[in-house]
Amino acid sequence: MFINVAAYKFAPFEGLPELREQLRSTCAAHQLKGTIMVSPEGINLCVAGERRGIDALLAHLQGVPGLEDLSWKESVSAKQPFRRMLVKIKKEIIAFGIDGIAPAQKTSAKVSARLLKQWIDQGRKLTLLDTRNDYEIRMGTFRGAIPIGVSHFRDFPEATRRLSAQLKEETLVMFCTGGIRCEKAGPFMEAAGFQNVFQLDGGILKYFEECGGAHYEGDCFVFDRRVCVDSQLRETDAAVCYCCQMPVTPQEQVDPRYVVGVSCPFCAPRPASAPAG
Repeated sequence: MFINVAAYKFAPFEGLPELREQLRSTCAAHQLKGTIMVSPEGINLCVAGERRGIDALLAHLQGVPGLEDLSWKESVSAKQPFRRMLVKIKKEIIAFGIDGIAPAQKTSAKVSARLLKQWIDQGRKLTLLDTRNDYEIRMGTFRGAIPIGVSHFRDFPEATRRLSAQLKEETLVMFCTGGIRCEKAGPFMEAAGFQNVFQLDGGILKYFEECGGAHYEGDCFVFDRRVCVDSQLRETDAAVCYCCQMPVTPQEQVDPRYVVGVSCPFCAPRPASAPAG
């Protein structure tokens, strides 16, 4: 059994080359695999391995100044979901490209998973905004949520301009996989005039952990070989097309256009129309 951990923290960092080498050494010593990104604005990681190794990595991280209160989300898998271990230095730990957005200094108000479920149970008037990419959303989302409509998070600022102006005065709860995208999306939307913005603390994965699948339809796309997890954080039978990288549901895998390693219903050539008689 492999323990999968996902975590991020916005905090000012210095000495990034030294930190990268320390993390590489710790992960290599414990046969961990996944990705860790460090930048001047913080850290973002998805790593899997045996319990002992994961605990060693987390203990090391919490010893880094600024990461003492690092929190994380866990799930388990029967197989190692990552192929290799990468530790990268990046400009941003989540690409956004907008100057002046500094989550270490300011984020939108957070709403816990349990409180969001309570609000929905009570029928509180609110709008759920899915900040993820379209290909992620098609695998599952909260019932009634509005998709932001992007293929990459860098397109988020432009996509907000297409939202109804009426939303600027409504209660808006945004969410993503683990919460990190909302850390930047929330302050941006507030600066754009949205007056009552909340972000789901810990994202969908934390919601699954604490509330299961209540008010959620489908699965949650994850960026590793599991492809998707269900509301119990278990790996599903979803696949990814080798050709176009589109996630494919079990139902879509029985389509004759789905050929493992070759094509899927989204990228296979469509049959030519029969000539008119």
